[in-house]
Amino acid sequence: MGNNIPVGWAFGIINFVWWIGIGHAGTLISAILLLFQQKWRTSINRFAEAMTLFAVMQAGIFPVLHTGRPWFALYWLFPYPSTNRIWPQFKSPLMWDVFAVSTYFITSFLFWYLGLIPDLASLRDSSTGRWQRRIYGIFAFGWRGSARHWHHYKIAYLLLAGLATPLVLSVHTIVSFDFAVSILPGWHTTIFPPYFVAGAVFSGFAMVVTLLVPARRFMNLKSLVTIRHLEAMCKIMLVTGLIVAYGYALEHFVAWYSGNKYEYFVFANRRGIFVGNERAAANSPYMPIFWLMVFCNCILPNIFWFRFGRTNVYVMWASAILINVGMWCERFVIVVTSLHRDFLPSSWAIYKPTWVDLTLFAGTICFFGTLFLLFLKFIPAVAVSEVKELRHEIEHEHHTGILPPGSQEVIHETEMEGAKP
Repeated sequence: MGNNIPVGWAFGIINFVWWIGIGHAGTLISAILLLFQQKWRTSINRFAEAMTLFAVMQAGIFPVLHTGRPWFALYWLFPYPSTNRIWPQFKSPLMWDVFAVSTYFITSFLFWYLGLIPDLASLRDSSTGRWQRRIYGIFAFGWRGSARHWHHYKIAYLLLAGLATPLVLSVHTIVSFDFAVSILPGWHTTIFPPYFVAGAVFSGFAMVVTLLVPARRFMNLKSLVTIRHLEAMCKIMLVTGLIVAYGYALEHFVAWYSGNKYEYFVFANRRGIFVGNERAAANSPYMPIFWLMVFCNCILPNIFWFRFGRTNVYVMWASAILINVGMWCERFVIVVTSLHRDFLPSSWAIYKPTWVDLTLFAGTICFFGTLFLLFLKFIPAVAVSEVKELRHEIEHEHHTGILPPGSQEVIHETEMEGAKP
Protein backbone atom coordinates (compact mmCIF):
# COMPACT_ATOMS: atom_id res chain seq x y z
CA MET A 1 0.00 0.00 0.00
CA GLY A 2 1.02 3.65 -0.34
CA ASN A 3 1.73 4.31 3.33
CA ASN A 4 5.01 6.13 3.81
CA ILE A 5 6.89 8.24 6.32
CA PRO A 6 5.58 10.53 7.72
CA VAL A 7 2.08 9.76 6.34
CA GLY A 8 1.83 6.36 7.97
CA TRP A 9 -1.96 6.35 8.41
CA ALA A 10 -2.88 7.17 4.83
CA PHE A 11 -5.87 5.52 3.11
CA GLY A 12 -6.46 2.93 5.81
CA ILE A 13 -7.61 5.39 8.49
CA ILE A 14 -9.16 7.84 6.00
CA ASN A 15 -11.56 5.20 4.70
CA PHE A 16 -12.15 3.71 8.13
CA VAL A 17 -13.39 7.03 9.54
CA TRP A 18 -15.43 7.72 6.38
CA TRP A 19 -17.28 4.40 6.52
CA ILE A 20 -17.90 4.68 10.27
CA GLY A 21 -19.45 8.11 9.70
CA ILE A 22 -21.76 6.74 7.02
CA GLY A 23 -23.00 4.14 9.48
CA HIS A 24 -24.33 6.75 11.90
CA ALA A 25 -27.59 7.71 10.18
CA GLY A 26 -29.14 4.28 10.63
CA THR A 27 -28.91 4.31 14.40
CA LEU A 28 -30.05 7.93 14.56
CA ILE A 29 -33.14 7.30 12.39
CA SER A 30 -34.01 4.03 14.09
CA ALA A 31 -33.26 4.65 17.75
CA ILE A 32 -33.36 8.36 18.52
CA LEU A 33 -36.33 9.18 16.30
CA LEU A 34 -38.16 6.15 17.72
CA LEU A 35 -37.64 7.41 21.27
CA PHE A 36 -38.88 10.86 20.24
CA GLN A 37 -41.94 9.29 18.53
CA GLN A 38 -41.13 10.74 15.11
CA LYS A 39 -43.49 8.91 12.75
CA TRP A 40 -41.69 9.93 9.56
CA ARG A 41 -38.90 7.46 10.36
CA THR A 42 -41.17 4.47 9.69
CA SER A 43 -40.78 4.25 5.92
CA ILE A 44 -36.99 4.75 5.84
CA ASN A 45 -35.62 3.14 9.00
CA ARG A 46 -35.09 -0.29 7.42
CA PHE A 47 -32.95 1.23 4.64
CA ALA A 48 -30.88 3.18 7.14
CA GLU A 49 -30.39 0.24 9.52
CA ALA A 50 -29.18 -2.03 6.72
CA MET A 51 -26.87 0.70 5.48
CA THR A 52 -25.39 1.04 8.97
CA LEU A 53 -24.50 -2.64 9.18
CA PHE A 54 -22.98 -2.77 5.72
CA ALA A 55 -20.97 0.44 6.26
CA VAL A 56 -19.52 -0.76 9.57
CA MET A 57 -18.53 -4.02 7.87
CA GLN A 58 -16.56 -2.04 5.27
CA ALA A 59 -14.99 0.11 7.98
CA GLY A 60 -13.76 -2.94 9.85
CA ILE A 61 -11.75 -4.08 6.83
CA PHE A 62 -9.32 -1.16 6.89
CA PRO A 63 -7.93 -1.36 10.46
CA VAL A 64 -7.36 -5.08 9.95
CA LEU A 65 -5.38 -4.38 6.77
CA HIS A 66 -3.67 -1.38 8.38
CA THR A 67 -2.09 -3.53 11.08
CA GLY A 68 0.11 -5.00 8.36
CA ARG A 69 -0.40 -8.60 9.45
CA PRO A 70 -4.17 -9.24 9.57
CA TRP A 71 -3.75 -12.78 10.89
CA PHE A 72 -2.30 -11.27 14.09
CA ALA A 73 -5.12 -8.72 14.56
CA LEU A 74 -6.94 -10.60 17.34
CA TYR A 75 -3.61 -11.65 18.84
CA TRP A 76 -2.54 -8.02 19.21
CA LEU A 77 -5.81 -6.35 20.21
CA PHE A 78 -7.54 -8.53 22.80
CA PRO A 79 -6.34 -8.91 26.41
CA TYR A 80 -4.94 -12.28 27.33
CA PRO A 81 -2.20 -13.60 29.63
CA SER A 82 0.84 -13.05 27.45
CA THR A 83 3.85 -15.31 27.86
CA ASN A 84 5.99 -12.57 26.31
CA ARG A 85 4.81 -9.99 28.86
CA ILE A 86 3.45 -7.84 26.03
CA TRP A 87 -0.05 -6.57 26.76
CA PRO A 88 -2.37 -4.50 24.58
CA GLN A 89 -2.03 -0.77 25.18
CA PHE A 90 -5.41 0.25 26.61
CA LYS A 91 -4.31 3.86 26.85
CA SER A 92 -4.41 4.01 23.06
CA PRO A 93 -7.62 5.29 21.38
CA LEU A 94 -7.05 2.69 18.67
CA MET A 95 -7.85 0.07 21.30
CA TRP A 96 -10.96 1.99 22.31
CA ASP A 97 -12.06 1.85 18.67
CA VAL A 98 -12.08 -1.94 18.74
CA PHE A 99 -14.57 -2.15 21.56
CA ALA A 100 -16.66 0.88 20.55
CA VAL A 101 -17.12 -0.21 16.93
CA SER A 102 -17.77 -3.86 17.79
CA THR A 103 -20.37 -2.84 20.40
CA TYR A 104 -21.96 -0.49 17.90
CA PHE A 105 -22.16 -3.21 15.25
CA ILE A 106 -23.65 -5.83 17.60
CA THR A 107 -26.27 -3.43 18.98
CA SER A 108 -27.20 -2.16 15.52
CA PHE A 109 -27.49 -5.72 14.22
CA LEU A 110 -29.77 -6.78 17.09
CA PHE A 111 -31.91 -3.68 16.65
CA TRP A 112 -32.20 -4.28 12.89
CA TYR A 113 -32.91 -7.98 13.23
CA LEU A 114 -35.51 -7.52 15.96
CA GLY A 115 -37.45 -5.14 13.72
CA LEU A 116 -37.30 -7.73 10.92
CA ILE A 117 -38.92 -10.60 12.83
CA PRO A 118 -42.62 -9.71 12.21
CA ASP A 119 -41.94 -9.19 8.51
CA LEU A 120 -39.95 -12.44 8.25
CA ALA A 121 -42.94 -14.22 9.78
CA SER A 122 -45.19 -12.62 7.14
CA LEU A 123 -42.85 -13.85 4.41
CA ARG A 124 -42.90 -17.32 5.97
CA ASP A 125 -46.70 -17.41 5.90
CA SER A 126 -47.01 -16.05 2.37
CA SER A 127 -44.23 -18.06 0.72
CA THR A 128 -45.27 -20.85 -1.65
CA GLY A 129 -41.95 -22.70 -1.79
CA ARG A 130 -41.14 -25.33 0.81
CA TRP A 131 -37.57 -24.22 1.40
CA GLN A 132 -38.56 -20.58 1.49
CA ARG A 133 -41.05 -21.29 4.26
CA ARG A 134 -38.42 -23.23 6.20
CA ILE A 135 -35.71 -20.59 5.87
CA TYR A 136 -37.98 -17.67 6.74
CA GLY A 137 -39.48 -19.77 9.55
CA ILE A 138 -36.07 -20.37 11.10
CA PHE A 139 -35.19 -16.69 11.05
CA ALA A 140 -38.65 -15.66 12.32
CA PHE A 141 -38.01 -17.56 15.60
CA GLY A 142 -41.55 -18.91 15.79
CA TRP A 143 -43.24 -15.52 15.66
CA ARG A 144 -47.04 -15.86 15.62
CA GLY A 145 -48.12 -12.28 16.24
CA SER A 146 -49.84 -13.00 19.56
CA ALA A 147 -50.40 -10.29 22.14
CA ARG A 148 -47.63 -11.76 24.30
CA HIS A 149 -45.22 -11.70 21.38
CA TRP A 150 -46.03 -8.07 20.59
CA HIS A 151 -45.70 -7.09 24.25
CA HIS A 152 -42.19 -8.53 24.53
CA TYR A 153 -41.30 -7.17 21.12
CA LYS A 154 -42.19 -3.59 22.08
CA ILE A 155 -40.26 -3.78 25.34
CA ALA A 156 -37.15 -5.22 23.67
CA TYR A 157 -37.34 -2.69 20.81
CA LEU A 158 -37.44 0.25 23.21
CA LEU A 159 -34.64 -1.18 25.35
CA LEU A 160 -32.39 -1.63 22.33
CA ALA A 161 -33.27 1.88 21.15
CA GLY A 162 -32.23 3.21 24.54
CA LEU A 163 -28.94 1.28 24.36
CA ALA A 164 -28.22 2.35 20.80
CA THR A 165 -28.86 6.06 21.38
CA PRO A 166 -25.67 6.75 23.42
CA LEU A 167 -23.67 4.87 20.79
CA VAL A 168 -24.51 7.52 18.20
CA LEU A 169 -22.55 10.00 20.30
CA SER A 170 -19.91 7.68 21.72
CA VAL A 171 -18.66 5.80 18.66
CA HIS A 172 -17.57 8.71 16.52
CA THR A 173 -16.42 10.60 19.61
CA ILE A 174 -14.02 7.73 20.32
CA VAL A 175 -12.99 7.67 16.65
CA SER A 176 -12.19 11.39 16.95
CA PHE A 177 -10.01 10.60 19.98
CA ASP A 178 -7.65 8.79 17.58
CA PHE A 179 -6.66 12.31 16.54
CA ALA A 180 -7.64 14.62 19.41
CA VAL A 181 -5.63 12.97 22.21
CA SER A 182 -2.39 13.23 20.21
CA ILE A 183 -0.05 16.22 20.44
CA LEU A 184 0.26 16.60 16.67
CA PRO A 185 -0.63 20.06 15.31
CA GLY A 186 -3.88 19.86 13.39
CA TRP A 187 -5.15 16.97 15.52
CA HIS A 188 -4.78 18.17 19.11
CA THR A 189 -8.07 20.05 19.43
CA THR A 190 -11.12 19.71 21.63
CA ILE A 191 -13.56 20.56 18.83
CA PHE A 192 -13.06 17.15 17.18
CA PRO A 193 -15.60 15.05 19.16
CA PRO A 194 -18.72 17.23 18.59
CA TYR A 195 -18.03 18.07 14.99
CA PHE A 196 -17.00 14.50 14.17
CA VAL A 197 -20.40 13.36 15.46
CA ALA A 198 -22.19 16.05 13.46
CA GLY A 199 -20.14 15.15 10.38
CA ALA A 200 -20.98 11.48 10.82
CA VAL A 201 -24.72 12.19 10.91
CA PHE A 202 -24.23 14.56 7.97
CA SER A 203 -22.52 11.96 5.77
CA GLY A 204 -24.80 9.17 6.99
CA PHE A 205 -27.97 10.97 5.96
CA ALA A 206 -26.36 11.89 2.64
CA MET A 207 -25.69 8.21 1.96
CA VAL A 208 -29.27 7.30 2.92
CA VAL A 209 -30.56 9.82 0.38
CA THR A 210 -28.06 8.54 -2.20
CA LEU A 211 -29.40 4.99 -1.84
CA LEU A 212 -33.02 5.78 -1.14
CA VAL A 213 -33.79 7.97 -4.15
CA PRO A 214 -32.95 5.30 -6.77
CA ALA A 215 -34.59 2.54 -4.70
CA ARG A 216 -37.72 4.67 -4.34
CA ARG A 217 -37.82 5.15 -8.11
CA PHE A 218 -37.10 1.61 -9.30
CA MET A 219 -38.95 -0.31 -6.56
CA ASN A 220 -42.14 1.74 -6.88
CA LEU A 221 -42.00 3.00 -3.28
CA LYS A 222 -43.13 6.55 -3.95
CA SER A 223 -46.34 6.05 -1.95
CA LEU A 224 -44.26 4.95 1.07
CA VAL A 225 -41.06 6.98 0.85
CA THR A 226 -42.59 10.34 0.06
CA ILE A 227 -41.17 13.79 -0.55
CA ARG A 228 -42.09 14.54 3.08
CA HIS A 229 -39.59 11.92 4.25
CA LEU A 230 -36.85 13.14 1.91
CA GLU A 231 -37.48 16.75 2.90
CA ALA A 232 -37.08 15.88 6.58
CA MET A 233 -33.71 14.26 5.85
CA CYS A 234 -32.61 17.31 3.86
CA LYS A 235 -33.40 19.50 6.87
CA ILE A 236 -31.22 17.32 9.09
CA MET A 237 -28.41 17.51 6.53
CA LEU A 238 -28.75 21.29 6.53
CA VAL A 239 -28.47 21.51 10.34
CA THR A 240 -25.53 19.10 10.61
CA GLY A 241 -23.83 20.78 7.63
CA LEU A 242 -23.99 24.11 9.44
CA ILE A 243 -22.45 22.50 12.53
CA VAL A 244 -19.64 21.07 10.40
CA ALA A 245 -19.03 24.47 8.77
CA TYR A 246 -18.87 26.06 12.22
CA GLY A 247 -16.33 23.42 13.28
CA TYR A 248 -14.13 24.20 10.27
CA ALA A 249 -14.23 27.92 11.00
CA LEU A 250 -13.48 27.40 14.69
CA GLU A 251 -10.48 25.19 13.91
CA HIS A 252 -8.87 27.88 11.80
CA PHE A 253 -9.75 30.65 14.25
CA VAL A 254 -8.24 28.79 17.22
CA ALA A 255 -5.10 27.99 15.22
CA TRP A 256 -4.67 31.70 14.49
CA TYR A 257 -5.71 32.97 17.93
CA SER A 258 -3.57 30.50 19.88
CA GLY A 259 -0.33 32.01 18.62
CA ASN A 260 1.14 28.53 18.14
CA LYS A 261 3.14 28.81 14.93
CA TYR A 262 3.06 25.05 14.29
CA GLU A 263 -0.71 24.84 14.65
CA TYR A 264 -1.14 27.92 12.50
CA PHE A 265 1.17 26.51 9.85
CA VAL A 266 -0.88 23.30 9.49
CA PHE A 267 -4.18 25.07 8.90
CA ALA A 268 -2.69 27.77 6.71
CA ASN A 269 -1.00 25.05 4.68
CA ARG A 270 -4.38 23.37 4.19
CA ARG A 271 -6.09 26.42 2.76
CA GLY A 272 -3.01 27.86 1.01
CA ILE A 273 -3.72 31.32 2.44
CA PHE A 274 -1.26 32.82 4.93
CA VAL A 275 -1.50 35.94 7.03
CA GLY A 276 1.70 37.93 7.26
CA ASN A 277 5.02 36.92 5.77
CA GLU A 278 4.85 33.17 6.47
CA ARG A 279 4.44 31.69 3.01
CA ALA A 280 6.72 28.69 3.30
CA ALA A 281 4.01 26.26 2.27
CA ALA A 282 1.60 28.35 0.24
CA ASN A 283 2.04 25.90 -2.62
CA SER A 284 0.40 23.04 -0.74
CA PRO A 285 -0.41 20.19 -3.16
CA TYR A 286 -3.58 19.36 -1.21
CA MET A 287 -5.11 22.83 -1.32
CA PRO A 288 -7.66 21.86 -4.07
CA ILE A 289 -8.92 18.98 -1.91
CA PHE A 290 -9.44 21.39 1.00
CA TRP A 291 -11.48 23.84 -1.08
CA LEU A 292 -13.49 21.01 -2.62
CA MET A 293 -14.29 19.94 0.95
CA VAL A 294 -15.39 23.48 1.82
CA PHE A 295 -17.65 23.68 -1.22
CA CYS A 296 -19.29 20.29 -0.72
CA ASN A 297 -19.72 20.48 3.06
CA CYS A 298 -20.21 24.19 3.76
CA ILE A 299 -21.58 25.89 0.66
CA LEU A 300 -23.61 23.20 -1.11
CA PRO A 301 -25.90 22.22 1.84
CA ASN A 302 -27.27 25.77 1.91
CA ILE A 303 -29.40 24.81 -1.08
CA PHE A 304 -31.62 23.02 1.44
CA TRP A 305 -32.70 26.38 2.85
CA PHE A 306 -34.97 26.54 -0.20
CA ARG A 307 -37.96 24.30 -0.74
CA PHE A 308 -36.83 23.66 -4.30
CA GLY A 309 -33.66 22.00 -3.04
CA ARG A 310 -35.57 19.89 -0.51
CA THR A 311 -38.30 18.65 -2.87
CA ASN A 312 -36.51 18.12 -6.18
CA VAL A 313 -35.18 14.55 -6.06
CA TYR A 314 -32.53 15.19 -8.71
CA VAL A 315 -31.11 18.17 -6.83
CA MET A 316 -31.07 16.41 -3.46
CA TRP A 317 -29.57 13.23 -4.94
CA ALA A 318 -26.73 15.11 -6.67
CA SER A 319 -26.17 17.14 -3.50
CA ALA A 320 -26.05 13.99 -1.35
CA ILE A 321 -23.39 12.44 -3.60
CA LEU A 322 -21.26 15.59 -3.46
CA ILE A 323 -21.65 15.74 0.33
CA ASN A 324 -20.24 12.21 0.59
CA VAL A 325 -17.35 13.28 -1.64
CA GLY A 326 -16.79 16.30 0.59
CA MET A 327 -16.81 14.23 3.78
CA TRP A 328 -14.23 11.87 2.29
CA CYS A 329 -12.10 14.90 1.41
CA GLU A 330 -12.44 16.07 5.03
CA ARG A 331 -10.95 12.82 6.32
CA PHE A 332 -8.18 13.04 3.71
CA VAL A 333 -7.36 16.61 4.75
CA ILE A 334 -7.31 15.74 8.46
CA VAL A 335 -5.03 12.74 8.06
CA VAL A 336 -2.68 13.67 5.24
CA THR A 337 -2.17 17.43 5.63
CA SER A 338 -1.45 17.04 9.34
CA LEU A 339 1.23 14.42 8.67
CA HIS A 340 2.90 15.16 5.34
CA ARG A 341 4.79 18.20 6.66
CA ASP A 342 6.39 17.46 9.99
CA PHE A 343 8.25 19.76 12.40
CA LEU A 344 11.43 19.23 10.40
CA PRO A 345 11.38 20.32 6.72
CA SER A 346 13.86 17.54 5.98
CA SER A 347 11.14 14.97 6.77
CA TRP A 348 8.49 16.50 4.53
CA ALA A 349 6.97 14.16 1.96
CA ILE A 350 4.07 13.94 -0.45
CA TYR A 351 1.52 11.17 -0.09
CA LYS A 352 0.00 9.70 -3.25
CA PRO A 353 -2.35 6.71 -3.06
CA THR A 354 -1.23 3.76 -5.14
CA TRP A 355 -3.41 1.58 -7.33
CA VAL A 356 -3.65 -0.83 -4.41
CA ASP A 357 -5.16 1.89 -2.19
CA LEU A 358 -7.61 2.98 -4.85
CA THR A 359 -8.76 -0.52 -5.77
CA LEU A 360 -9.25 -1.50 -2.13
CA PHE A 361 -11.40 1.56 -1.59
CA ALA A 362 -13.35 0.93 -4.80
CA GLY A 363 -13.75 -2.70 -3.75
CA THR A 364 -15.37 -1.74 -0.45
CA ILE A 365 -17.80 0.54 -2.31
CA CYS A 366 -18.73 -2.34 -4.63
CA PHE A 367 -19.01 -4.75 -1.70
CA PHE A 368 -21.27 -2.29 0.09
CA GLY A 369 -23.46 -1.93 -3.01
CA THR A 370 -23.68 -5.70 -3.46
CA LEU A 371 -24.81 -6.23 0.13
CA PHE A 372 -27.40 -3.49 -0.21
CA LEU A 373 -28.81 -4.99 -3.42
CA LEU A 374 -29.01 -8.43 -1.77
CA PHE A 375 -30.86 -6.81 1.11
CA LEU A 376 -33.38 -5.29 -1.31
CA LYS A 377 -33.78 -8.66 -3.03
CA PHE A 378 -34.46 -10.94 -0.08
CA ILE A 379 -35.69 -8.75 2.80
CA PRO A 380 -38.62 -6.28 2.95
CA ALA A 381 -37.07 -2.88 2.29
CA VAL A 382 -39.79 -1.15 4.34
CA ALA A 383 -40.89 -2.08 7.86
CA VAL A 384 -44.32 -3.35 6.77
CA SER A 385 -45.61 -4.05 10.27
CA GLU A 386 -44.67 -0.54 11.48
CA VAL A 387 -46.26 1.14 8.46
CA LYS A 388 -49.48 -0.83 8.99
CA GLU A 389 -49.47 0.08 12.69
CA LEU A 390 -49.00 3.76 11.90
CA ARG A 391 -51.82 3.68 9.38
CA HIS A 392 -54.19 2.06 11.90
CA GLU A 393 -53.28 4.65 14.55
CA ILE A 394 -54.04 7.54 12.19
CA GLU A 395 -57.30 5.98 11.00
CA HIS A 396 -58.36 5.48 14.64
CA GLU A 397 -57.66 9.13 15.37
CA HIS A 398 -59.66 10.03 12.28
CA HIS A 399 -62.70 8.04 13.42
CA THR A 400 -62.56 9.40 16.98
CA GLY A 401 -62.54 12.98 15.70
CA ILE A 402 -59.11 14.00 17.00
CA LEU A 403 -57.38 13.88 13.65
CA PRO A 404 -54.64 16.51 13.54
CA PRO A 405 -54.40 18.82 10.53
CA GLY A 406 -52.77 17.24 7.51
CA SER A 407 -53.14 13.65 8.70
CA GLN A 408 -55.18 12.67 5.67
CA GLU A 409 -51.98 13.22 3.70
CA VAL A 410 -50.14 10.86 6.05
CA ILE A 411 -52.80 8.19 5.53
CA HIS A 412 -52.28 8.44 1.81
CA GLU A 413 -48.50 8.38 2.17
CA THR A 414 -48.54 5.24 4.29
CA GLU A 415 -50.82 3.38 1.89
CA MET A 416 -49.58 -0.15 1.52
CA GLU A 417 -51.39 -1.07 -1.68
CA GLY A 418 -49.02 -1.90 -4.50
CA ALA A 419 -45.87 -1.63 -2.38
CA LYS A 420 -43.19 -4.15 -3.26
CA PRO A 421 -41.54 -5.93 -0.30
